[in-house]
Amino acid sequence: MPDTGPDTGLAARRAALDHLRGVMMDHRMMSHQPAPQGLSPHDAARAQRLALTVMRHMGRIDAVLRPYLTRRPTLAVQNLLRLGAAELLVDGSEPHGVVASLVEIAKRHPRWSRASGMVNAVLRKLDAEGRETWAKTPPQALPIWLRKPMHKAYGVDAVAAIEAAHERPVPLDITPKPGVTIDGAELLPTGSFRLAQAQVTALPGYDTGDWWVQDAAAALPAKLLGDVAGQRVLDLCAAPGGKTMQLAAAGADVTALDLSASRMKRVEENLSRTQLKATLVTADALTYQADPFDAILLDAPCSATGTIRRHPDLPFVKTSQEVESLTRLQMQMIDHAMTLLKPGGRLVYCTCSLLPNEGEHQVKAALKRHADLTILPIDPVSLGGDAHWASAEGGLRLRPDFWADRGGMDGFYMALLKRG
Repeated sequence: MPDTGPDTGLAARRAALDHLRGVMMDHRMMSHQPAPQGLSPHDAARAQRLALTVMRHMGRIDAVLRPYLTRRPTLAVQNLLRLGAAELLVDGSEPHGVVASLVEIAKRHPRWSRASGMVNAVLRKLDAEGRETWAKTPPQALPIWLRKPMHKAYGVDAVAAIEAAHERPVPLDITPKPGVTIDGAELLPTGSFRLAQAQVTALPGYDTGDWWVQDAAAALPAKLLGDVAGQRVLDLCAAPGGKTMQLAAAGADVTALDLSASRMKRVEENLSRTQLKATLVTADALTYQADPFDAILLDAPCSATGTIRRHPDLPFVKTSQEVESLTRLQMQMIDHAMTLLKPGGRLVYCTCSLLPNEGEHQVKAALKRHADLTILPIDPVSLGGDAHWASAEGGLRLRPDFWADRGGMDGFYMALLKRG
């Protein structure tokens, strides 16, 4: 049924509810869900933003809703209420339009129609009374399987700071080609440029390939390799290609490898837009064979828990069992990368994970397995970072609560290793 007015938002809100169902019931990341059908680009973007807002604040939303519910509704109706709460309490949307639209969605659905009166009453009370409670409610808590090892590694206060960082707006970070500046953007000490969120393709320099989007933390691993001009460098697990482009722009002879043909297509598109060159290989990183490389960058598959601020759906989909299998894969990838590295060559190992098992512990174990492998301690200050980024074994540990006054960063671990 078509929307009933010029700006009722029914289509976008329905699509947002579909996204929430896909994550909460089907355990599918939003990036893996099919695109909503029949929506304008504006409504599709709005639906995604609404769903992500709900998941970014779900713990607080549920806490604020709880006093207004005599019994727990079905998940579908609960998501309807969560969506309304997000728009009222987070976005500050006009209350009448939010309530009327969500009540209309409930009325039109055969299984939700009996709950439409309750939806109307709860959201109106929430609008009248909920903001004071909202201000006093703690941020969305991480799941226990993630919180427990992080408490052990970083402490209770640090985890609380990370959870608070996950709720804040996420800026847009850009990696420029050498010599390129981005007008109107903040130049970060590490060399990235930072903007408020914007439509990427409309920004100056996008069409001419002067830069690419890359979180400031993710831009650091390639810099650990130093001067790579003229060197043969292997970028393992390269998609979507940010680090490949960094290495190519620095003058390296880059081989970019990834298992996924569709993801390698994105690398090819990014290289074409930026007019940079690399040899692209679609293959399994564990079986790939080639002449030894001067340097290897291994951005290993991981839990991606360092990216929750940008992907708040992740805690609802990932499990501790998945992390266990990933740590085994990371170990195997490090071991195979050693066979592709020249004596004296450098290996950067990195993951966008907050879990030490995927970072510090993985490197410590690799040093024990390989007698000819040493770690080259990293000075974070020389990279434009802060001294406390350094981890005990010589790597870098970055967290979302770092640079809080600048907008934070993704959680990352990285280490620079040398063979022989």
